[in-house]
Amino acid sequence: MKFDSILEELDGLGPFQISIIVLLSTSRMVLPCHFLLNNFIAATPPHRCNVSTLLDDAGLLRNVTQEQKLAARLPAGEDGSWKSCEMFAEPQFHFLSNDSSGSHGSHPPTVPCQSGWIYDNSTVTSTLVSEWDLVCGRRSLSKATSSIFFFGVMFAFGYISDKFGRKTSLLASYVMAIVFGFSSAFADSFSMFAALRFLTGFGLSGISITSIVLSIEWVNTRHRTFIGVVGSLFWSVGNMLLACLAWLVTDWRMLMVTVTAPLGFAVVSWWWISESARWLLANGKVERAQSYLDKCAQANKRPKLSSKVKLQMLSDVETEKQNKNYSYLHLVKTPKIRRLMLLTGILWFGVASTYYGISLNISGFGFNIYLTHFIYAAIEVPAKILIYFFLNMIGRRKCQTGTLLLTGICIAINIFLPKGLWHLRTLVAILGKGLSEASFTTAFLHTPELFPTVIRQNALGYTSFMSRLGVSVAPLILLLEDVWTLLPQIVICCVAVWAGLLALLLPETLNVRLPEVIDDVEHPRKNHISDAVELTDVMLASKITTDVQQQRV
Repeated sequence: MKFDSILEELDGLGPFQISIIVLLSTSRMVLPCHFLLNNFIAATPPHRCNVSTLLDDAGLLRNVTQEQKLAARLPAGEDGSWKSCEMFAEPQFHFLSNDSSGSHGSHPPTVPCQSGWIYDNSTVTSTLVSEWDLVCGRRSLSKATSSIFFFGVMFAFGYISDKFGRKTSLLASYVMAIVFGFSSAFADSFSMFAALRFLTGFGLSGISITSIVLSIEWVNTRHRTFIGVVGSLFWSVGNMLLACLAWLVTDWRMLMVTVTAPLGFAVVSWWWISESARWLLANGKVERAQSYLDKCAQANKRPKLSSKVKLQMLSDVETEKQNKNYSYLHLVKTPKIRRLMLLTGILWFGVASTYYGISLNISGFGFNIYLTHFIYAAIEVPAKILIYFFLNMIGRRKCQTGTLLLTGICIAINIFLPKGLWHLRTLVAILGKGLSEASFTTAFLHTPELFPTVIRQNALGYTSFMSRLGVSVAPLILLLEDVWTLLPQIVICCVAVWAGLLALLLPETLNVRLPEVIDDVEHPRKNHISDAVELTDVMLASKITTDVQQQRV
């Protein structure tokens, strides 16, 4: 018999499963607050060269305004504002004349800023950029902070979770994220901050994949889509919350403390989270699995599995005993698992680089960064609700391919639309963002359903690595606008289309039970028929035992 048959008897989606989702909700909302935090803590405020010590050393400019003094030291850009990275090599006093017609044709020599920069703090009090002068020649370092964070997320908790359990892995992730998240807020140098963000990412990676797996492993086949989509809605809520918190807390250090603090509540709620009975059975821990299944039955107001047959029933569940350690090598040892690994790795790279390539590019939207981020986050909610119905109607594979291809089409449309049609460009951009989120939601649900229980966490650790590789590359793709303005959009469009076409090669998992062992993937059986037979066997066994007990009484 299979574990899904037991869940059917105990109610595959009841108060017990809902409680797990609620208990994991806080940590799920914290994830986007850290994953997209760079939009605010690394924002680049308007700035110019600091020439305060050079404005009037000889006392020659006492009777002119501050603006005129700046005109003698700073070149103006095409829009009339001061250039951000240059200053005149020598004071240009002739620019102070009211008749400056002759000055427009001249191009006095300039040099890089010599005494740092002055930042406009009217919107934000401080950012990484303003604190450590990550502008001009050091501009790429502000993007690098995001890449460094996601390099840490690459090293996921897959092995730890499969070896020591979902719940233990989750607690370790909480503690690491709290310690290094708070420590990052007190970093006194850029190098220290980068190292702490790397470690914070490592801790958050465990929350990202373990919370999803723990949720899905406690529900039956029919309700996996619902649980996956509902769980991902907490990401969208956290994403919108990030925009509000960043608008209220304009100092980057306090913002880091603010978005990390809710994990303290997550640690408290961890005590009430149940370990995955599916994982316990896969590792031969039958008695512990019993206790959690009894708790599930009690919460869902269903009769417990009969005491006389319960041990035998659970022992007969077709899962491989953990007499050998499953590692990442098992992802390449067998042909079908190896093929799944290759396809899902490419898919996750494409999905992640597309989603974050759009999400991290919020400066050219026509609004302030807070409103832009909020709109991008809000569109995810209807996108996820719609994808829920489509996932059950047309299946995972078609949804994955369709959302990625349509995302690529939206990006392509904006490449050709003229800048003057900004209303239409904005609408297409929002639609593309919603579709990219729908593709992410589909991938989060589809991937755990493809791999067997004994290596599922390792598989998700690998796909998480590929995903964060795509995320780490996304900020670097955006830097390609220095080569050609349209190049980042072209690259992201091509990646989305490429990943969408490859998704057609993945198997469909709609209404198919979760595989328990590697052999379930390599030599699949007819899942729907066997599920019905096994469920009948379970119920019959329970009934026989109950009758025997009544006769003895």
